[in-house]
Amino acid sequence: MISLEIAGRSILRTQQGSCPGHYATCYGCETGMESATRQMKSSEPRINPAARHQSPWTLRQKAWRLLWSVVEVTVFRCSFTNMYAWRVWLLRLFGAQIGRQCTIRRTVHVEVPWHLSMGHNSCLGDHCIVYSLGQITLGDRVTVSQYAHLCAGTHDHTRPDLPLLRLPIIIGDDAWIATDVYVGPNVQVGPGALIGARSSIFKDLPAWKICVGSPAKPIADRQYRSDNT
Repeated sequence: MISLEIAGRSILRTQQGSCPGHYATCYGCETGMESATRQMKSSEPRINPAARHQSPWTLRQKAWRLLWSVVEVTVFRCSFTNMYAWRVWLLRLFGAQIGRQCTIRRTVHVEVPWHLSMGHNSCLGDHCIVYSLGQITLGDRVTVSQYAHLCAGTHDHTRPDLPLLRLPIIIGDDAWIATDVYVGPNVQVGPGALIGARSSIFKDLPAWKICVGSPAKPIADRQYRSDNT
C-alpha cells in the first residue's frame, strides 16, 4: 500500500498493475489478454522448422561451391590485372560458358560459375557481384561496370518457410549496365539498353533505351552516331 498526500489530502492506492488505467492488477484484463494472445498464435501460419533449413543444393554442388570459393579468393583474386585469359579459364573450369575476348576483372565475385554465360567481347568491371544462384546470361559486347550487382536469387515471401527462388537474368547484346546498378531476379534487359549509374532494375526494360532511376525507367532513345558525324 502506498500513501500519497496531494494538496493536503491523503490518498491511498495499491501498487499500479499491468492494466492501463487500473491501480490494482486486473484479473479480468489479464485473462482477456492471454486469450487474445492465444488466438493470435493460433491464427499464425505454422512453420516447419526443418523446412526453413532445407537446402536446394545437392551435396555435389555444395562441394563444388566450396572448392570454387577457395579458388576465387586465391588464384583468381590474386592474379595480375591483365591476366584475363587466366580468369576466364578458371571460370570455364567450373562450368561457366564464356565467349572470346571477354574481360573479367580480378575483383569480380561470381557466386556459382556454372550459372554464368557470357557472349563474345563482354566485360565484368571491378567489384561486380554476379550472384548467380539462378542463370545469368550476358549477350555479346555487354558491359557491366564496376560495383554493379546482378542478383539472380530471392526468397518466396508468400510462404512462411521462405524457400529460395533461383530466377534468371538476361542482358541482351550491346547493353551497358553502368556503375553500381542493381539488377534483380527474373529480369530481362533488352539489347542496346543503357542503364544509368546507381539505378535499380526490378522488371524488364526495352531495347535501345536509356533508363535511369529506382526503379529504372526509359527516358530517351539510345542511338549510335554514324562514322561521318
